[in-house]
Amino acid sequence: MADADLDVVIRQLARQLQTGLMTRAKERRDRFSGLAAKAKGKETGARFKMMAKATMEQATSAARRLQMSADNVADSYARAMRLAASTPVEVKAEKPVKEKPAKKAAKAKKAKAKKAK
Repeated sequence: MADADLDVVIRQLARQLQTGLMTRAKERRDRFSGLAAKAKGKETGARFKMMAKATMEQATSAARRLQMSADNVADSYARAMRLAASTPVEVKAEKPVKEKPAKKAAKAKKAKAKKAK
């Protein structure tokens, strides 16, 4: 996994999250369905059934949004890496450093020595 492309890793993680989300949503739906079956009144049973149905609808749409976001991020990352790989790198040439001629440096030292005396 160390040498895997990150876009593949992003998609795998999103798939794992989506699976976990849907598993928890089904557990909650089953709980509400069980409460609806045990309900004493018609209204209470209908309310629990409605909650079970709404739970699955909301979880399904959340999972769809999660997958869509992960796909967009993975595609964007892959596109950026392709672009970076295809863009040529400009290498700047360093300018040669101009050195002072030895004569000018010697004259400057002599001038400083005279001023110091």
